[in-house]
Amino acid sequence: MSHEHHHHEISEKTVLYLLISFFINMLLSAVEIVGGIIAGSLSLIGDALHNTSDAFSILIAVFAFKIGRRKAGGRYTYGFKRAEIIGGFVNLILLFIAGVYLAFEGISKLITPQPVDGWIIIWVSIVALIIDAFTAKLSHHGSKHNTNMRMVFLHNLADAFGSLGVIIAGLSAVYFGIYRVDGIIALLISVYMIYQSILSFPKVVAILMNAAPDGMDLEQIKRELKKVSGVKDVHHLHVWCISEDAVSAECHIIADDTNIIRDVTELLHSKFGIGHCNIQIEKRCHDCKDCKL
Repeated sequence: MSHEHHHHEISEKTVLYLLISFFINMLLSAVEIVGGIIAGSLSLIGDALHNTSDAFSILIAVFAFKIGRRKAGGRYTYGFKRAEIIGGFVNLILLFIAGVYLAFEGISKLITPQPVDGWIIIWVSIVALIIDAFTAKLSHHGSKHNTNMRMVFLHNLADAFGSLGVIIAGLSAVYFGIYRVDGIIALLISVYMIYQSILSFPKVVAILMNAAPDGMDLEQIKRELKKVSGVKDVHHLHVWCISEDAVSAECHIIADDTNIIRDVTELLHSKFGIGHCNIQIEKRCHDCKDCKL
């Protein structure tokens, strides 16, 4: 099985878009809070608070990207690539918390619905929907290959659905005098947010725990290495992800010729997508004091 690990770094242009999205979201939050106070709509104020948390998730993504681009040095010999993973983890937690908050808010609205000014809710939410859709589009680039960007995109997508839900709730209040629709929509959105955060959690934790990439079979790697001419045995094999697109490996090989290191490195890179290798050549197995690691 061949494994390709392409680089999917966030461009400076995308970072600029994210910063623009941050300021737009903060402005939108202020408008929603004012609109919510005037309309007497707690759901609109709640959406504003959710939007504010999403704006800060964008800021976290930008800071994580900037830190991740710093070169290796000093104690940080692998560089700062994992800053993006840590940023993605923080955003994931924020997404989960926002989902739980929205669930409680939705239940509250179902139990005690409050009369609201539907037209103010509708017009403010239309503006919010346009902005949320725009920021979701900006953050969609790179979201398939970058956990941090994926969390930002999911935040923005949930905001767009939230705004659509608030519009529906406003229409229900204006034309039918029904106020519980707001709570139902909020619950549906919260389920989506909690589900997406739980779905992404194992992948992020796996990288932080130095797990091998999904689908990579270490026994197969051993078998392929043993096929290299001059290799007698392989042990102390470790494969882990430094970031989502950078895979490292180390292993001890029993062989008589140290020149096989180049062949082993080329095999690991071409067949398994491992870009950084630490190969130790030994004459005998008991030369290694840490074989049980």
